[in-house]
Amino acid sequence: MMAGMAVLRTAILGVLVSWTPLASAQEQEVDLELVLLADASSSIDNAEILFQRQGYATAITHSEVLNAIAGGLLQRIAVTYVEWGDQTSQEVVVPWTIIDGPGSAAAFAEALLAQPRLAYGRNAIGSAIRKARELIETNDIRGLRKVIDLSADSANSWNGPPLSTMRHEADRAGIVINGLAILCRADACSGRPVGYDLEGAFADRIIIGPGSFVVTVDGETSFADAVRRKLVLEIAIGEGAGRTVPR
Repeated sequence: MMAGMAVLRTAILGVLVSWTPLASAQEQEVDLELVLLADASSSIDNAEILFQRQGYATAITHSEVLNAIAGGLLQRIAVTYVEWGDQTSQEVVVPWTIIDGPGSAAAFAEALLAQPRLAYGRNAIGSAIRKARELIETNDIRGLRKVIDLSADSANSWNGPPLSTMRHEADRAGIVINGLAILCRADACSGRPVGYDLEGAFADRIIIGPGSFVVTVDGETSFADAVRRKLVLEIAIGEGAGRTVPR
């Protein structure tokens, strides 16, 4: 896994870009405002933090995702990456960034891979969704669509504001919540947790809004593919194929 990250970093560093986060005083119109809300709770070890980041870095620079962005009305999206843990730990890893082509996508990926782990603690999904909504509502960006993309290995929320309240507040604000259900651990994938329908729990308790959907992933090799398919749906289509998307 570390060798794979080194190859990805080398490829990204080979792209000559000049990148800075979106200036707060600059309002821009985009096709999509997207918060990538990644699980960094106590059930996620450092290896899983790395494989999530590598998966998103690989997906955001993939030609299918870039083609989806180029096919939009405005041909650009705004993305931020946030890791979440308990009710006091929702950390912005990469701030709002306009992605409008290979250069800006590569720079976003490079910034994502460069940061240390920032969030810890037991699941507070309600707090994470509230943080994502606040980031959308205060970013000086005008998006045609607004999406929170939450990845997690559990749909339980043990502290912070009620998950149900926060997801419905996001829905009332016109924000769609999609889910990426991680069915097993990065270093020892054994399939779905016994007796726990994580995909169903996501469908019932997390996703919300027109066209909202769940994508499932069950191993490191499929994570980047799942993220890529999910991003293409969110960017190009704006809605999923039902409540769940086949693997």
